[in-house]
Amino acid sequence: MEAVARLRNCPMSARKMRLVVDNIRGKSVEDALNILKYTNKEAAVWLEKLVLSAISNWEQKSEGFSADEHGLFIKRAFVDGGPMLKRFRPAPHGRANRIRKRMNHVTIVVENKILTEA
Repeated sequence: MEAVARLRNCPMSARKMRLVVDNIRGKSVEDALNILKYTNKEAAVWLEKLVLSAISNWEQKSEGFSADEHGLFIKRAFVDGGPMLKRFRPAPHGRANRIRKRMNHVTIVVENKILTEA
């Protein structure tokens, strides 16, 4: 059984978020949380909350089974670009430079390796 957690409109560029997501894709949930705990990037804080949310979603979906006993792993994790806030900053000689404040959408899918008897 798999469960999904999504983070929408995260105020960070997708490229920066992908650097951290690539480290946890395919790992077990415990390994992923340890990696995120000791990763020195802002994206790790967002992703740690998202992985915990995915675990909680799996526990709700499986009606009370504990995630510790069933060997959860991150089946899919991907980052898509989100909307951009566009601003202008004054530049020399009366010109204007565009500032693009990028956002992203992150999706994490967790699945169990040990099948549940239901």
